[in-house]
Amino acid sequence: MTLTALSKATAIPLATCASIAYSLERRGYASRRIVGRSHFWKATMALYGLAVQLTRNVDLATVAQEEMQEVADALHMPVHVGVLNGASLIYVAKASSPGFIQFDTYPGKMLPFNLTALGRAIAAHLPESELEPLLSGLVPGHGPKAGSADGEQFLVLLEQVRRYGYAVEDEEDEANIGCVAVPFFDAGGHVAGAVGVTALSAVLDHETVLAVATRLRSLAALFSDRLGDVRADAG
Repeated sequence: MTLTALSKATAIPLATCASIAYSLERRGYASRRIVGRSHFWKATMALYGLAVQLTRNVDLATVAQEEMQEVADALHMPVHVGVLNGASLIYVAKASSPGFIQFDTYPGKMLPFNLTALGRAIAAHLPESELEPLLSGLVPGHGPKAGSADGEQFLVLLEQVRRYGYAVEDEEDEANIGCVAVPFFDAGGHVAGAVGVTALSAVLDHETVLAVATRLRSLAALFSDRLGDVRADAG
């Protein structure tokens, strides 16, 4: 667009609009193409980068709370959203399930990322530069099915998560407790967090895990879509 067109579209005086455009150009957020006496301006990908940073700071507790509750009610399992903070998985949102059985999960709770399905779902899609530092700090679980905190074995586990499209944790951190989780992504295509459920491990047989994962994929796609990930629209 020309400065005149920008000025009319934004209702900003021409001189002010020119000053803003030149400032954006100096910072790399705008570029111009000169044709004769006309200057045509456009935004650069650097401006897109600012938008990506913004979506990473979106309050995830508000992105799909209603839909989370619908899934929790349908599955009779609490639904959680988690994000990574260093080597810790932090619960940032929860939709409680109906019924007598409740779990000690709440927004703000922190756990070693490798002992949760949420953390594994996220870690499986981290770039190598971000995952590598985490592998030296793996924490062994205290549950009856806890494995070793070995980095090589954990990488094999993450490969399975990528292949299946969901992560599972079964009595590795606590006895009788299991979890299933699926990652979601931001506008830059980077993993932003994961959404999952917690249940009694006896309930999570193979068929139930597959059914739960299907519901979680739809919910994760909704998160990704609302965070601007264009791949969510592509299915």
